[in-house]
Amino acid sequence: MKKKGFAPIIDKSTRILILGSLPSDESIRKQQYYGNPGNDFWRLISEVIGVDITALDYSARIEKLQEHGIGLWDIFSTSEREGSLDSNIKNEEINDFSNLMNVAPNLQLVCFNGKKAGEFEKRIREHGGRGIETKVLPSSSGANRRNSKKRIMEWQSIADFIVQP
Repeated sequence: MKKKGFAPIIDKSTRILILGSLPSDESIRKQQYYGNPGNDFWRLISEVIGVDITALDYSARIEKLQEHGIGLWDIFSTSEREGSLDSNIKNEEINDFSNLMNVAPNLQLVCFNGKKAGEFEKRIREHGGRGIETKVLPSSSGANRRNSKKRIMEWQSIADFIVQP
């Protein structure tokens, strides 16, 4: 089944861009990044920014991310995928990152949420321009909870790039 990703949440204040692979079926149904309650993204990012945003509605969560200089997008604009597993992604089309620095001139760090997104680290680094750091983070998927302490520590390693409003 062909699936389509979302528009980026990026602006001139974005310092950190977190790239996933493609939204899950539940996220697509809700039209929300990380809309599946089984995904730990909102809990992890709350740890990173030091503000619990898990109880906020989606638009307030996005507003808090933007206040902290965080943007969201995905590697793929479309792909064929049965279910929500990254391992089922086929015939994918990659988003156009060529204009990224014009849209987000203050971008300092591009993070990849999980291994599948991380496979494109080199490509993004090449298109990102000079001075952009990249980091592959452990997936926020609920299926990746087996080493929660280590995962939280790796996500918290991006805190130095966070804007404190």
